[in-house]
Amino acid sequence: MEENILLKIRDLHIRFTQYDRGLKRRELHPVRGLSCDVEKGKLTAVVGASGSGKSLLAHAIMGILPYNCRMEGAIDYDGQRLDGRRLAALRGNEIALVPQGVSYLDPLMRAGEQIRGGRKDSAAREKCRQLLKRYGLGPETERLYPHQLSGGMARRILIASALMGDPRLIIADEPTPGLDAHTARRVAGHFKELACGGAAVLLITHDLELALECADRILIFYEGNVIEEADPGDFRAGRNLKEPYTRALYHAMPENGFQVWEEAGR
Repeated sequence: MEENILLKIRDLHIRFTQYDRGLKRRELHPVRGLSCDVEKGKLTAVVGASGSGKSLLAHAIMGILPYNCRMEGAIDYDGQRLDGRRLAALRGNEIALVPQGVSYLDPLMRAGEQIRGGRKDSAAREKCRQLLKRYGLGPETERLYPHQLSGGMARRILIASALMGDPRLIIADEPTPGLDAHTARRVAGHFKELACGGAAVLLITHDLELALECADRILIFYEGNVIEEADPGDFRAGRNLKEPYTRALYHAMPENGFQVWEEAGR
């Protein structure tokens, strides 16, 4: 339903200009005409190979693309164009990013300060403690620096930081690399809970199994575009999969024999 769509992206193109030796210039075009919707109360997963440019989608929405790139297309949030001025007011409040790397944490700032965003009032401190508890971290975690955190703890700090402002749209960019399977499923479950609570969640991941466990919709990313939308149940059963690449992903799953692209695409 159109009224349930919180984020609408249409015909998104992202191009980079790079210089080789001798000042020879070349243009890269990693995102090509991408269109997708993210609905309130649902977890939408964008699934594709590592290094295929999926993270550029998250950066485009957040307005943090590199200086040497050009973006074309339309991004609407809650029925209005998401321009620079509007994004500046919403980013970190209504729109939150859980970034891919734990390097986004400030190495010189304690975890509690990072979650609170510098706020020191009693309400912020109480909410910080509630978030830590929600993600299985004790109150002593507030005083730890990033180098004192395990990988799983650091990722949960990033999630807690993103949720401090009660966002309506949460973009999780590859939030589980380096985590063991149990912790990854637990993190994915947190995002599912947020969607069940009414938020719109966009999960960008290369982990198809994880996406199938928690997503309401699967968007298949290939060659810079979303080529197909699949229902998780249909995907597991191999039903209604139209694109060769989507069928290849299905056949490459462990329960389907790890078939390679050439076999699955016949």
